[in-house]
Amino acid sequence: MTPTPPTRPQRRHIPTAPRRISTAGGITPAQVADARKDLGRHLAHWRTAAGLTQVDLAARILYSRSQIANVESGRDNTTRRFWQNADATLGAHGALLAVYDQAHALMRDFHAQTELARDQERQLPTTQPAPLTSTCTASPTQCEGCGPTVVGRWTRREIHALREALRMSVRAFAEHLGLTPAAITAWEHRTTPATPTLAAQSVLDQALTLADTDSKARFRLLLDNPHDPPHRQDDRPKAGRSTGTSMAHEDQTPPTP
Repeated sequence: MTPTPPTRPQRRHIPTAPRRISTAGGITPAQVADARKDLGRHLAHWRTAAGLTQVDLAARILYSRSQIANVESGRDNTTRRFWQNADATLGAHGALLAVYDQAHALMRDFHAQTELARDQERQLPTTQPAPLTSTCTASPTQCEGCGPTVVGRWTRREIHALREALRMSVRAFAEHLGLTPAAITAWEHRTTPATPTLAAQSVLDQALTLADTDSKARFRLLLDNPHDPPHRQDDRPKAGRSTGTSMAHEDQTPPTP
């Protein structure tokens, strides 16, 4: 009788190694957002390979299911303690923690980059006038010679104009900057809007610098034709119908005046 050869144990699928992001020429907000999403995808892969749902993993590492969902979607990268617990629970043997450390290093370098840019701006001669928002009124096809588009201080008006010029919703704009939608909403939609920190203003400066020519032209035109950004639903009058349409609901058709 021929002995039956032993069956080989099935190997569990191991997610791929972290994706390397090129930082040549500086780190952009979009690269930071991509790193967050890549980090979340690795957590989802390891969780699925372990046969666990978000609820199962949340119960095992003592976090909420919503936080697991936010991490996997790239909206939150949370703390290193979280990734240590998740790595041990999912049997990743340090692989998940390595992906987190790589993404965290990129975010740390990005913040250091913005701080350096801010320090260099402080070291400019005091006699040099502070940069003001360009007020070019030329059409998009005539703005090639208008010079650089810069903002002296980012306020509710400039932030809303940049988002509209880029044709982005609140969520898309937040991902583009590597920030949270709540931060954008706080800057744009409150009755007393929050003021961006100096680091956040540097991020907005970079987003404007990297915008294409048409977007910069739209930005100038929007600043030359100011209008109040739409308020949140909470701030709208109780009676009557609103005449504004938020970019966060861009799929809706604005009412006919």
